[in-house]
Amino acid sequence: MSEPTGRPDPPPRLLVFAGLPGTGKSSLARAVAERFGAVWLRVDSVEAALLESGLPRSFETGLAAYVVVRSLARDHLALGRDAVVDAVNGVEEARSMWRSLAAETGARRFVVEVVLSDRAEHRRRVESRAGLTPPLPAPTWDEVEHREYLPWTEPRLTVDGGRPVVENVARVLAYVAPSGPT
Repeated sequence: MSEPTGRPDPPPRLLVFAGLPGTGKSSLARAVAERFGAVWLRVDSVEAALLESGLPRSFETGLAAYVVVRSLARDHLALGRDAVVDAVNGVEEARSMWRSLAAETGARRFVVEVVLSDRAEHRRRVESRAGLTPPLPAPTWDEVEHREYLPWTEPRLTVDGGRPVVENVARVLAYVAPSGPT
């Protein structure tokens, strides 16, 4: 929170990053969080912690990771802090979670979808990934290709993860300017 100025503080921002594994989503989400001084909430990190605690990998542990990230984002937004959510967000159930959270907290919500237009580069990135978040295994190219990822039906900023991170950060900064989406 800022010093009193007679004006209310702007509402916190909820930046929701989405995209398939290997598109550059986490690199961009982290860079944006650093730029804003926001909390970076990565679903893969939470799911890895659940697995590390001894829970078996399942649909339920994946869902639990989203629920934990939502709870952490809620806490930070309630403190007036910006939150950057980093997850695949491939289905409507995940996407509606963030819409509801923004409505509940009064946060301004921004969706950034990260794609990688160069299919060969996307495959190379996926196949060269070692387990970035042990014990969560890196996905195979086949898993990425066949993962459920529905087309978006709402406004969002789409960036190509094949472009330089600094260029994509600039695009996100312009997108979340004070007059941007809610």
